[in-house]
Formats: sequence, C-alpha cells, structure tokens
Amino acid sequence: MGKRKDAKIKLAQPDRSGPDPSQETLLEIAEKRGLLKAQQAAEEGLDESGEPLVGRLGESLLWSTSLTMLHFTLDVLVANQYAVAIKWPALVARTAQAFPIILLLFYSFHPHPSPPMFLPRLSTRIQPLLHQLLFFVSSVAAGCYLIYITNMHGYYAVMKQAPPLGSLWIWSVIELDIFWATGSLIFCVLFLKYGGYSFL
Repeated sequence: MGKRKDAKIKLAQPDRSGPDPSQETLLEIAEKRGLLKAQQAAEEGLDESGEPLVGRLGESLLWSTSLTMLHFTLDVLVANQYAVAIKWPALVARTAQAFPIILLLFYSFHPHPSPPMFLPRLSTRIQPLLHQLLFFVSSVAAGCYLIYITNMHGYYAVMKQAPPLGSLWIWSVIELDIFWATGSLIFCVLFLKYGGYSFL
C-alpha cells in the first residue's frame, strides 16, 4: 500500500497578504447585523431591551435557596458537634422559617439594576459605598458575636444562634469586595486573638 499521488492538487504557500479591503470580514457583517451587541448583552445577563434575564425576585429566590441550604447544613453540623439527636421535623421547620426572612433580606439589600420596592433608591455615587459599609459592619458584628457565643454561652444557646449567625456572616462576606471582606475577616481574627477566645 503505497502513497497515492493526486496530480490535481498543487502544493503552494497560503496567501498571507491579509484580507481584501473590498470584501467584508465576518466581524464587520456581524456588527452590521447587531450580533455583537446581542452577544455582549447575553454575556452580561441582559435581554434585547437591556433588562436582566432573571429579575430581582428570581435572583433573590436562587440566592435565598442556597443560603437556606447553608442554614440547614449549619444546623445539622451544630447538632452533631454537641452530640444531640437530630429531630428532623423541627430542623426542617426552622429551615422553612428561615427561608422567607433570608428572601426578604436578600431582596432588599442585594445590589441589582432594578430598585427594591421596600427601600428608597439612593444616589448611584453613594449606593456602592453604603452597600459595602452595611455588609462590612454586618460581617464584623455577626463574626465577632458568633465567636463570643461559642466561647461564653452554653450549648443550647449556641445551637439556636449559630446557624442564622453563620449564614448572615457568610452572606455578608460574599457581598463584600475583596478589600472589605479581607478587612472584616482580619477584624474577626483580631477579636478572637485579643479577646482571649479559642476556636477549638
């Protein structure tokens, strides 16, 4: 089985002179038809009219479901830590009670292009800074108080307060920019160290 020679195809170097200026490129054709703007809007999560694909309520439902699952997980972990028998109906009831509260908080305080119904719309210059300050204070307060109760209170108080505080702390850190989040975590570590508390 030798090599088959095809005399019809000549070997040659490709034309490297560039595109012919008289012919349109694919990018120019896509730009004329508005396909590039549609792709950019899709990447930003917007539809053709510039509105978000998932509205404020949809985004709040998705995030609140995740944070409620975190609350449920922390509740199970705290019960296991203190070797308490888990009463599943009570645990599910506490999780179901936490969901609407988490949903309301997330809907009200998470930044979104459309304003919340419950809170007044603030100036676009001051709103990001207030958002960071609010969640920085919330993160530091929840983290430090969680450290305090785990060291100073009995197991029953810790079991009742740790899941909501832990969820609030994690959500607050998620909402912060990296600079603010790092600062809040450093503040909590300093509170742990200089307050004479232990984490084990």
